[in-house]
Amino acid sequence: MKKVIVTGGAGFIGSALIRHLVGNQLAEVVNLDKLTYAGNLESLQSVEKSPLYHFEQADICDPAAVKRLFDDFQPDTIMHLAAESHVDRSIDDPLCFVKTNVLGTANLLQCALEYWRPLPDERKAAFRFQHISTDEVYGSLGATGFFKETTPYDPKSPYSASKASSDHLVRAWGHTFNLPVLISNCSNNYGPFHFPEKLIPLVILNALDGKQLPIYGKGENVRDWLYVEDHAKALWLINEKGVPGETYNIGGHNERTNLEVVNTICDILDDLRPKQQGKYSDQIVFVTDRPGHDLRYAIDSDKLQKDLGWRPEENFDTGIRKTVQWYLDNAWWWKPIREKKYAGQRLGGKA
Repeated sequence: MKKVIVTGGAGFIGSALIRHLVGNQLAEVVNLDKLTYAGNLESLQSVEKSPLYHFEQADICDPAAVKRLFDDFQPDTIMHLAAESHVDRSIDDPLCFVKTNVLGTANLLQCALEYWRPLPDERKAAFRFQHISTDEVYGSLGATGFFKETTPYDPKSPYSASKASSDHLVRAWGHTFNLPVLISNCSNNYGPFHFPEKLIPLVILNALDGKQLPIYGKGENVRDWLYVEDHAKALWLINEKGVPGETYNIGGHNERTNLEVVNTICDILDDLRPKQQGKYSDQIVFVTDRPGHDLRYAIDSDKLQKDLGWRPEENFDTGIRKTVQWYLDNAWWWKPIREKKYAGQRLGGKA
């Protein structure tokens, strides 16, 4: 059984990955997480008592803490998800994103390199540094076309620029030092345990609270949506079968405009928890667009499907209904966040 360090394991995608690995007894995992505002150990309640799960609170920018964890745990692989990840917050505080996403990744790479170099040949060959990134590094698409692994980088926000930088660092450590690295770039994730600053959980919870549902611009911006549990399974498949030095795009093949997403959520809520008067879509308002808002993202994941045999199990219609139902059933998880951390206010208003 592999021993895996998952960075950012208390976050949205990281916790889904750990639930998959530990819940299915696929690996022994250390969750390395600083527990910033978006980190929530409650997302790991289902696996926290497993002997295969361990938690280490530390900052990926701390060389001594990271080195100590490598030395003590002796991992076979590191799956690096820790990142500041919200575009709107990157507009308000870009240097925070540079520190965590760029300098933190560089620190992890160097600590991994120093750990990896003296390993016995067999363990050295099996080791992987797996970096989980975003399709936003590619910039913005027009009305047609898809991001491929060969698409030139053209990041448009402080967030995407910081992730593009970290991607380049991972490739540099692989090329220069022969560290066995893997990179994946994914489309927009959604599903259970999603911190409610992001579009889908924000709309669900603001709708239930009777608040306005703000849509940037005309709601024409398009995203390709990927159910988070499908993403977690893809990440482990890449770890097990991916070729070191390669990049794999992970997409859900579920393009929707933001307005379509919001209207779909409203329709599901009308069905599952109807209002006494009117419809949830009555709460929709259009607001000034986000600075530098990319028009369209869409992922071509043919390489992952053909080379490694991955297929998403959820389409958007099935996944979004499951997601809405999860939020209706799990107020215990999101209510403390809304009360103490983030109440649904707009972010990223600076320009």
